[in-house]
Amino acid sequence: MNRTERNRTKTDGAWNRLYQRLEEDRLVPAKEAGGLRMSPLWEWGAVAAVLLVVLAYAGIHYFSEVESPVQYSLMVQQNKEASTLVTTLEDGSIVYLGGETSLQYPEHFLPEKREVILQGNALFDVVGNRSRPFLIETGLVRIEVLGTAFNVKSDELRTFELSVQRGRVKVTFKKNSQEVYVQAGETVTLRKEGFHLSMNRDDAQFAHYLKHIRFKDETLANILRVINLHSPEVQLKTIPSLERRKLTVAFSGESPDAMAELIGMAMNLKCTREGNTFILSE
Repeated sequence: MNRTERNRTKTDGAWNRLYQRLEEDRLVPAKEAGGLRMSPLWEWGAVAAVLLVVLAYAGIHYFSEVESPVQYSLMVQQNKEASTLVTTLEDGSIVYLGGETSLQYPEHFLPEKREVILQGNALFDVVGNRSRPFLIETGLVRIEVLGTAFNVKSDELRTFELSVQRGRVKVTFKKNSQEVYVQAGETVTLRKEGFHLSMNRDDAQFAHYLKHIRFKDETLANILRVINLHSPEVQLKTIPSLERRKLTVAFSGESPDAMAELIGMAMNLKCTREGNTFILSE
């Protein structure tokens, strides 16, 4: 059976299924033994309805054969522990997930935007890209950033709160589309009457995420990058052939050199020091 014959068979099947449904719903006259009795108006209406179904089906069938749409796999990171779970996204943005927090994100971001879904509390360090905004969906608000670091508290048991460490963030209340821009050093809180803007009163909230951190199936390159961001005096490096190797590891207040030693032992690597740089190699 060639493609034309297959399409004709599918079209006939679509007609029969549609007419049977319309007949059951009494939207067209029922067939009689002597043949179908249908007024011209009903006939044109039925034909138009079937054409819509057939054309829609044919279009879907055609495009499914010619070109399959790009699929975006949805990833989920769930932190059920008290320590912080650190995740690096495809664009290099880092998310520090607090306890009882989940993050949903695509394996590959769309070309025009980077969008994630957050439930709970998290610290975001977003890579700047003005042509590709970073969007965070929570239960009550929508957050839009271009490149900044900020803390989001969006768990259901507490009032929504966002504090900006650096950069600028736009927050939109979904219920009434109210918008507010939050600058570095400011905190926005969602109350019954809407947003309330104030100065940050708790600078320790950002450092809180770094006291006890975990990495789950994270590449060595991403782990070292996160450590280096918070220890400018001492840097950890590795050789290119090891950067994509993955590791699950936890730290609780260790110094950067101690972290380098722990990683070396966990991955059976050598750890050598050159000045203020620790190098992991085979």
